[in-house]
Amino acid sequence: MARSPAVTPLELETPSGPARAHLHAPEAEPRGTLVLGHGAGGGVGAPDLQIATRVALDAGHAVALVEQPYRVAGRRSPPRAPVLDAAWIAVVEQLRDGPLRDLPLVTGGRSSGARVACRTAEATGAVGVLCLAFPLIPPGRDGHLKSRLPELEAVTVPVLVVQGENDRFGMPPPGPDRTVAVVQGDHGLKKDRAAIAAAIEAWLPTVLRAGRPPRRARASPPG
Repeated sequence: MARSPAVTPLELETPSGPARAHLHAPEAEPRGTLVLGHGAGGGVGAPDLQIATRVALDAGHAVALVEQPYRVAGRRSPPRAPVLDAAWIAVVEQLRDGPLRDLPLVTGGRSSGARVACRTAEATGAVGVLCLAFPLIPPGRDGHLKSRLPELEAVTVPVLVVQGENDRFGMPPPGPDRTVAVVQGDHGLKKDRAAIAAAIEAWLPTVLRAGRPPRRARASPPG
């Protein structure tokens, strides 16, 4: 029987208060890392996040599941996007300066967490973005609700979107460097767990093998 992976909870300071990262270590030295955020009202125990964690660990990569400060504080309603993004960037920077130093990085998350990862992909130095149940269009009666497709289109590194075929938030289209894996189920991504795992397993190692650790800006020595 394979041993359970070591899990280290880390409390990390952000402009919005403390966030919490649950760091999962593979059995050997990690070759890359996956940092994932939760949905707007959910947590890091969501089934699709747990599937992604297991796939990454089995491939020899470290995983950090991040709880945003509002969830650590016990609130369910998320703050505005700039607040979420600033907290996420602060967490990733601390992970890159600490336990995940010098490792190629893929960021991502489910639903709202996927949106945060897309908006901050450049700022975090990610080599890829994993979007689980990307909420393309908010459900509702208003036919003029704004699509979130520009958030996906702005990402300049490879993206994998895993989307339920009956997702009420719509179906993002594939694009250059953007793969869309359609699986059975809805926005919860709870029905076809084998297909979710297979899509991530096929994509994640290739992105991390091709990726290089982000270059960190450093001051030039005097003279």
